[in-house]
Amino acid sequence: MMQFHSYDPAEGHGLPHDPFKAIVAPRPIGWISSTDSEGVANLAPYSFFNAFVSSPPIIGFSSEGRKHSLANIEATGVFCFNLATRAMAEAVNQTSGAYPAEVDEFEAAGLEKTPCSAIPAPRVANALAALECKVTAIHRLSDLDGNGLEAHLVLGQVVYVHIAETALIDGRFDIAKAGTIARCGYRGDYAEVTETFEMLRPSIG
Repeated sequence: MMQFHSYDPAEGHGLPHDPFKAIVAPRPIGWISSTDSEGVANLAPYSFFNAFVSSPPIIGFSSEGRKHSLANIEATGVFCFNLATRAMAEAVNQTSGAYPAEVDEFEAAGLEKTPCSAIPAPRVANALAALECKVTAIHRLSDLDGNGLEAHLVLGQVVYVHIAETALIDGRFDIAKAGTIARCGYRGDYAEVTETFEMLRPSIG
């Protein structure tokens, strides 16, 4: 019989390192660009990120603590997702630094930025895909006892899409060719998509 290490998170995991982020993995990286009310650009990666609705397309990320991205998005109501890939991994990591609010992370990471088409925020010029979003909701998360946490879920509807032609193969976005990366927990574990497989849903009845 398979043996399990089981525990109540409130009482501690009893391991050298918390396994939570490694279990819930790989997680797509929300490389989020925004601007403050003065127009200073910000760029930061969030690993608590995903898509939630396909029509209309809605994506979201969670900010633990009041990061600059959250403050900017609250002020402007917009943000842009930029695809994190293996070729840009070092730049993605560079933008994760705790820079002062007045620092433009595009410049700190040596990245070219270009204006978005439908929102007043920049995007990473060389990202293979970008999703421009307008905020639909910002929720402060709470625990089972109703206590508000220092974490906010930001949801945004995609209003404009950019895809590099080189990432389109026979009209389909090729995630392996793009080299999309994902967060895998612990201090600095990542994964790169190098292959995919197809498995169609069963036809019932």
